[in-house]
Amino acid sequence: MPVMEIRKAGDRVLKEIAAPVEKIDRKIKHLLDDMAETMYAADGVGLAAPQVGASLQLVVIDVGEGIIELINPKIIACEGCEIGSEGCLSVPGMFGEVERYATVTVDALNRAGKMIRVSGSGLLARALQHEIDHLKGILFIELAKTIHKG
Repeated sequence: MPVMEIRKAGDRVLKEIAAPVEKIDRKIKHLLDDMAETMYAADGVGLAAPQVGASLQLVVIDVGEGIIELINPKIIACEGCEIGSEGCLSVPGMFGEVERYATVTVDALNRAGKMIRVSGSGLLARALQHEIDHLKGILFIELAKTIHKG
């Protein structure tokens, strides 16, 4: 599984609305594997397909509880709000305070094509929202109340 190049802010693909995945085939599964490998190699907790140049609705997340793979994710419920610090592999060295929902529930497909539901709070809720924003062409620096170098 090769480590892929992570696209940086300013790259056009990061501003595109990602296309839904129509068919979960070997190519999509390989892309999920490569995205996970890339995320781990970069010491990230999440990575969306646009960050590696693929404008598709694919997300991988691992906040320390094991890999979560999401295909065509949609936030279906949210509650509360909290402000917390975020960074992004596509905006290296920059951090910002971003207001997010405190808890979220996401429906998505897994690599087997089965509908799954992921609910989380804390870092998981933040990562889910951050990565799903990537699928909408939104970077955290556009939402941050403050930005600083880290």
